[in-house]
Amino acid sequence: MSENTGAKGADGFSAEERAAMKARAEELRNEAKRGRGGKEAAEELDVLAKIEEMAAPDRAVAERIHAIVTANAPELAPKLWYGQPAYARKGTVVCFFRSGHTDKERYSALGFTPEANLDDASGLWPTSYAVTELSGDAEQAIADLVKKAVS
Repeated sequence: MSENTGAKGADGFSAEERAAMKARAEELRNEAKRGRGGKEAAEELDVLAKIEEMAAPDRAVAERIHAIVTANAPELAPKLWYGQPAYARKGTVVCFFRSGHTDKERYSALGFTPEANLDDASGLWPTSYAVTELSGDAEQAIADLVKKAVS
């Protein structure tokens, strides 16, 4: 069960949803200011700074996921997306990490957008994975998913 009470304000959004929207608006303003030169390096620094701000368990998981994604899909560029680490191809997010602590959930999540090439012939495939810690098997599974997502 989620720790998020789901309490909605008069506008229909929870405090966490409003914070994510504000973070995304700030990200878009920063992207517009940066222009072309040095944008990717600056965006990766933003992601690393965001990871550094996370609570210890989420930070450790986010650091490993960042390393796995950048090693297995170097064509994906790190960037912030709704205030959380994400990885994009040509500016479009393919996968992302959501901090459970930040979202007031009992677990963090690794998610994939429709841009990820994870479609399965069965017509049913997961687009998000709960993450509490990373074993060697979990790290390999993430590496495999990321490689498939960009293939």
